[in-house]
Amino acid sequence: MSSPPEPLVIEAGQTERHYWRDLWRFRELLGFLAWRDIKVRYKQAVLGIGWALIQPTITTIIFTVVFGRLAGMPAGGVPYPVLVLSGLMAWQLFATALSGSSGSLVSNSNLISKIYFPRLIVPMSSIAVALVDFMIVLLLFTGVAAWFGIYPTWNWLVLPVFVLLALLAALGAGLWLTALTVKYRDFKFIVPFLIQIGVFVSPVGFRLDFYPSWEPLLSLNPLTSIIAGFRWCLLDGAQVVEFSSLLSGITVIAILNLTGVWYFRRTERGFADII
Repeated sequence: MSSPPEPLVIEAGQTERHYWRDLWRFRELLGFLAWRDIKVRYKQAVLGIGWALIQPTITTIIFTVVFGRLAGMPAGGVPYPVLVLSGLMAWQLFATALSGSSGSLVSNSNLISKIYFPRLIVPMSSIAVALVDFMIVLLLFTGVAAWFGIYPTWNWLVLPVFVLLALLAALGAGLWLTALTVKYRDFKFIVPFLIQIGVFVSPVGFRLDFYPSWEPLLSLNPLTSIIAGFRWCLLDGAQVVEFSSLLSGITVIAILNLTGVWYFRRTERGFADII
């Protein structure tokens, strides 16, 4: 017979000391919130998971026409729709996770104002929807790639590393944005604008290795190396991941997460009062 769970005692001024332990103790809440967000996204939706396929399909067609046909950008021997979709998968994973995490506190205001739990759980749980969408789009990519004669190789085994990097990039930026959104609701409108602009300043519709003069600037964007990593994994090494670009991306992601956690924790105590 299992022993009853240890009671949680909340003492004034002691939450800082036990915060990370409490974060582990509330792991079931993280799973519950993640599952709730997934159900809310697809429940009573006429097209269901079709919504996760419509956006990348239409965007791939547009990018293929604009960048591939009209602009004539080289694809390096890879079918252009496959090149675009492989990059779009990385971007959509990041964008969906960022969108969910940046608005997570405001959308859970009733929960935050009523009970105690480490608020960091809320933005962390919101990235679950992005993972589900990613798995759906991965199935789409597998079918499209097979149509063009491209099949999975051992490179796919490395894909989870770049998936993790994309989620960490979204979480780091999301911690900043969700904390700022609580105090300044203007950020609720800024985030969609940033996502719309970001897809064009990231190498989604083109290959950066064919434009080396752009690389130093675009390498500051952590999605640059992540998109290259996705293409290396999914297209059997058709695009090389530059070590300098990858190192720059990882550095930016680490800074985003460290400073994001710092700012989130600094402002967390006032969330319930102003949300």
